[in-house]
Amino acid sequence: MSRSAAEPAALPATVGSTRRDQAHSPVRTWTLWLLRRAGIALLTLWLISLLVFTATHLLGDPAEAILGRSATPERLAALRAQLGLDDSAVHQYFSWLGGVLTGDFGTSLATKGPVSTLIGGRIVNSTVLVAVSAVIIAPLSALIALFSARRRDRAADHVIQVALLGTAALPEFVIGILLVTLFSTVVLTWLPSVAVSWTGSPWSDPVVMILPVATLTLAVVPYVARILRASLIEVLESDYVEMARLKGVPEWRAVGRHALGNAVVPAIQVMALQLAWLAGGVVVVESLFLYPGIGTALVDAVRNRDVPVIQALALLIAAVYVVVNLIADILTILVTPKLRTGVR
Repeated sequence: MSRSAAEPAALPATVGSTRRDQAHSPVRTWTLWLLRRAGIALLTLWLISLLVFTATHLLGDPAEAILGRSATPERLAALRAQLGLDDSAVHQYFSWLGGVLTGDFGTSLATKGPVSTLIGGRIVNSTVLVAVSAVIIAPLSALIALFSARRRDRAADHVIQVALLGTAALPEFVIGILLVTLFSTVVLTWLPSVAVSWTGSPWSDPVVMILPVATLTLAVVPYVARILRASLIEVLESDYVEMARLKGVPEWRAVGRHALGNAVVPAIQVMALQLAWLAGGVVVVESLFLYPGIGTALVDAVRNRDVPVIQALALLIAAVYVVVNLIADILTILVTPKLRTGVR
């Protein structure tokens, strides 16, 4: 009797434990998924650090680049010892990696100053340039895609598609040269062609940012707009949007609430790839306009064989690629119910 009486009393505790486990399972699942993705990202960055270190050491002897080929063997040997180049490659790599993990990117071979101090302001300038471009790219691409999708196969749509295809076929440096020709030299003289006299913060003379921002925007918008247009066309022809229209839902609400929300998923991935591309694309654009960002710093470092600066900037650009794609994956899952419930 006592055993049968005790068994029913234990059931509520078991049921409560199961419910608590079910309540915590989504949190645990998301945590494990994020940890796995973060682990993959860290592994990717580590492999990239190996590639960057190996590639930069193939550039040649930094000591010879500093002193020149006419330097005596004694001076070369002394400088190699000072720079730690006499150590094994494995020791040099882990010494450099340890410094990176603590925020110490080494000492510039050209300026003899800390690399972090040298590139700190350049990173801010490039971040502002990319951020301003992204703020313009996202809504502009959405507006072009929505306008074109609503007028599919009409004359306006054909004109827009030809313009987007033509712009997408041009490399960013060609776009920049055309903008300089149009607005700074031959046709008009409204804007400065280079930022060589630019000093201070990016906002101290925002006019010099117009052409670099326009170049990056024109280089990215065609890709995002075309992908978003294709996704919008598919969604606008879906059953649930047609059902919303039949129920008398206004067109702007059917497009805004039902179409754009579902069409934005592929656009997130494309936008992430393009934003990641901007981190590397600024190298060409900044060099063209002499904009004082990481692009010009990287070009100068390669020209001077400043290995610590090259390593720091290359690893930084790679880290932007990895982080932006990780954020895009998270956003894609958050806005897609099917993917949200399928996370394991």
